[in-house]
Amino acid sequence: MLIVMNNNVPLSDILELKEKLIKNHDVEIHESKGQNYHLLGIVGDTSTIDASWIESHHIVERLIRVTSPYKKANRLFKPEDTIIDIDGHKIGGENFGVIAGPCSIEDRESMIDLAKHIKDSGAHFLRGGAFKPRTSPYSFQGLGEEGIEMLCEAKKITGLPIVSEIMSIDKIEYFNDNVDIIQVGARNMQNFMLLKELGKIKTPILLKRGLCATIEELLMAAEYIMSGGNDNVILCERGIRTFESYTRNTLDISAIPVIKKQSHLPVIVDPSHASGEWWLVEPLAKAALAVGADGIMIEVHQDPQNAKSDGQQSIKPDKFDNLMQTIKSMSQILNKTI
Repeated sequence: MLIVMNNNVPLSDILELKEKLIKNHDVEIHESKGQNYHLLGIVGDTSTIDASWIESHHIVERLIRVTSPYKKANRLFKPEDTIIDIDGHKIGGENFGVIAGPCSIEDRESMIDLAKHIKDSGAHFLRGGAFKPRTSPYSFQGLGEEGIEMLCEAKKITGLPIVSEIMSIDKIEYFNDNVDIIQVGARNMQNFMLLKELGKIKTPILLKRGLCATIEELLMAAEYIMSGGNDNVILCERGIRTFESYTRNTLDISAIPVIKKQSHLPVIVDPSHASGEWWLVEPLAKAALAVGADGIMIEVHQDPQNAKSDGQQSIKPDKFDNLMQTIKSMSQILNKTI
């Protein structure tokens, strides 16, 4: 339920209405204010609320029943775009954020060398996998906390905020203390216990779309995090599983404008996992910017042929530099800040 307030309403009248709703009904109220709007979003069991009673108030312009199952992630509840700002690096609104780095952190020297390269090319965030969810139990599983320590050292040298994937609830405190953006991978998108616990912290969460998840299921997963109190959520389209087998996944490019219409949350694209082919990364990255994405996440590696994971979809630093130059040129036309 969404209450649209009249313009120039005294704050004391709005406070009185909020207090009555909270006192008489088991609901939460989320307030959203902009230059030309003032909204009260009511979350919870609204079946006991008399709509005519609300509409009878002189301060209320109209009442809207929100039929979508997601509330806090809904653009109706917050018309303005959410912008995630980490040390001056922004994702959302008119800002296009670039996250880059290796699929897996392999050793200190290569991690720091690559971090310097991607910063020089213009990336805003450094990614690196330390805990790796692999299809095969015999594949490289990552360096764990040792990998996070290498990522933190690279941050100290370059100043780039860091992104890494969490796998389990018991690591939340560690990630909260060491990582700037906590990634929830596609396989954990509906790990609801993990999402609930991540809702209790304030560190931004990068939530990847599940392999076979609908857009609504992705937004409902975000709602789990936001309902716990953490509104700092970034959505990620990384391709979904279809009958097409030429590419690793099928990039649902239409999901970006759909999500932007339905939700205020920023949404980025991962063309590396979407395609599984290094030569497709650049055209898909350009497509992401063209349709209104708020950023991209690119896998970069100095020696893809010998990478311990996902080398076939990683681009080399020189190709990443070329991609950044192209993206910067396109951004001027599309009024995006990179």
